Amino acid sequence: MKLVRDAARASSTSSINTTRFPLPCQVKVAGDQTQIKPAPINSCMPMAAAKSVERLAQRLVTPAEPTPAGPLRLSWLDRYPTQMALIESLHVFKPSPDRNLAADGPARTIEQALAQALVQYYPLAGRLGFTDDGGLLQVDCGGDGSGVWFTEAEAACGLEDVEYLEHPMMIPKDALLPPTPAAEKDERRLVLLVQVTTFACGGFVVGFRFSHAVADGPGAAQFMAAVGDLARGNHTAESLTLPPQWGREAIPNPATAVIGPLPSPAGAKSLEYLAMDISADYIAHYKAQYNSAAHGGSWCSAFEVLVAKAWQSRTRAAGFHPDSDVHLCFAMNARPLLHASLPRAGAGFYGNCYYIMRVSAPAGKVAGASVPDVVRIIKDGKRRMPAEFTRWATGEAGASSGVDPYQITSDYRTLLVSDWTRLGFAEVDYGWGPPAHVVPLTNLDYIATCILVKPWAHKPGARLITQCVTPDRVAAFHQGMLDMN
Repeated sequence: MKLVRDAARASSTSSINTTRFPLPCQVKVAGDQTQIKPAPINSCMPMAAAKSVERLAQRLVTPAEPTPAGPLRLSWLDRYPTQMALIESLHVFKPSPDRNLAADGPARTIEQALAQALVQYYPLAGRLGFTDDGGLLQVDCGGDGSGVWFTEAEAACGLEDVEYLEHPMMIPKDALLPPTPAAEKDERRLVLLVQVTTFACGGFVVGFRFSHAVADGPGAAQFMAAVGDLARGNHTAESLTLPPQWGREAIPNPATAVIGPLPSPAGAKSLEYLAMDISADYIAHYKAQYNSAAHGGSWCSAFEVLVAKAWQSRTRAAGFHPDSDVHLCFAMNARPLLHASLPRAGAGFYGNCYYIMRVSAPAGKVAGASVPDVVRIIKDGKRRMPAEFTRWATGEAGASSGVDPYQITSDYRTLLVSDWTRLGFAEVDYGWGPPAHVVPLTNLDYIATCILVKPWAHKPGARLITQCVTPDRVAAFHQGMLDMN
């Protein structure tokens, strides 16, 4: 299996087309054995040469019309300590040959649509408010200094010159993400920052830093889609397809809920980045295996297949003791379980509303089972979700077990999985068509993660972005993913 750099040039016959690394790598092939080693940090490789980005202006975008002022209380889940992070992502858009050259460019178009969207999504223009002891409490809407910081930037090169920001990125991510302005004395209070970088080819990149305290993944994508609708002129601020709902009082607030410690890098392993484009045939192969096995005629999803394969390949590559338990954690949307209490049965609700399922099994069982059997372990965990969520929501789970289901851990035996394929980011359209691809960014290299995203636009299959094994185990993990036997 070849290692290739660009998904657009990858062979369509390969089951797993691409692998990419955040730092330059030395790739050596000895016979049939591929050896992958991190290159020295100070090595100079033309493929990783940086391109410059010039920031032209940074402005505070406020709602296009007057909006309510005052505090809005956040839910228990919004206030959970790990939600304090600003989630970062890059959304890469190719130039549109059908775009009217006389029309506004991407930055102006998105800035104007952002101001309109904030009329109904006005809490996103607010600032987070804290208690005297530093606990997160509310969003303070309106008032001096409220608004979304919007940065306009440009790059002299074309997107093709930087290979559409495939890894290793030729432009540092911080150059494409909106910076925190000096006027903001406390970065913790910021809810949303946006940067639009226009490239010489006419394509552009939208960089988001979005507070997890105010919106979860589906909620953030819902807002971006609204900005896209307004940018294309399909709606007005008063007639959005999906009017936003605050409704945080509908989220359970169990008095006995346990909050575990935050993840710590102390004693944790440093993990290596690896991204793979998975073909539709690869996914269909394992789906057919599952369907042909004795599983009562049930079906399985691409998410279940790829997560099962990744969990098994990682478990084998890491070399865990067969009797030690390994864990798989993934967020599940809890909106269907709260439709009776959420406004409009959850339609338009953009706050945090999910539950983290934890599936555990001995390492020997995960490593030695067939992929369909690992899928069944995952499915069994998903079936438990309604009952477990209800026990947590009513306070029963916290009182009896002392376990925090939302805790994120740096324990190497735990793999944290996120599914971005159904959030809606890949469908956002500002008038240039949907993004070529979306780049989720992680800043903690000591938490084992696996993120499933959609592949390049109009391509079947999936993209798997992982940071889940130590550098000396990357080749074994990659080989495990390639092995279809």
